[in-house]
Amino acid sequence: MENKENVTRNDLSYEEIMDKLKESYPFERLMSRYRCAMMEIETKFNVLNEEYSLLFDRQPISSIKARLKAPESIIEKMRKLGKPFTLKSMEENLNDIAGIRVVCSFVSDVYTLAEALLKQDDITLIQRKDYIAGPKGNGYRSLHLIVEVPIFLEREKRIMKAEVQLRTIAMDSWASLEHQLRYKKENLFDEQMMQELRTCADLSAELDAKMNHLKSQVDHQSPQKQ
Repeated sequence: MENKENVTRNDLSYEEIMDKLKESYPFERLMSRYRCAMMEIETKFNVLNEEYSLLFDRQPISSIKARLKAPESIIEKMRKLGKPFTLKSMEENLNDIAGIRVVCSFVSDVYTLAEALLKQDDITLIQRKDYIAGPKGNGYRSLHLIVEVPIFLEREKRIMKAEVQLRTIAMDSWASLEHQLRYKKENLFDEQMMQELRTCADLSAELDAKMNHLKSQVDHQSPQKQ
């Protein structure tokens, strides 16, 4: 490569960009750093889950899923943004190359875990979008956090960005089914079908509210551990 930072040029075809990314050591090194960031955040949530299991005799986290944005998706998003294909530009303009999805049992767990994560002195909040309090038009609900986390390498400390999504089991089930229904089939969905999706999302939210209310009643009657 002529310049380690210049992974691709904007005038190259999609196939040429993909080939250059796949053969680029600097790009793979950057992706490795994002993987390290995901491991750091996942470890933090696992520690919180363990602590809460001791305090409250239950684990608030149902599952944790980590995903690294595919090169194809990175290219598509950078083109939409009209940004140059350099490592520096990717780091500055894309917040979701590293993604962590935390699926919780109850709505209250979502906010409890988010607050606990953001209280940690090595986590910096960049952006917060609460799609639980204000769902998207299609009914999608989740709490999104863009955070910075340090990773410690052999010879340096790097600050990396990651997107953290926190949602309940019900929200995650709806999002998974909605994705399967609509993936590459947008042209098949009319307004009535979209309304049915929103109705299903509302029913899911109603279930969450009822279960969260029951949890509050149980918590109120349960003896507190010292």
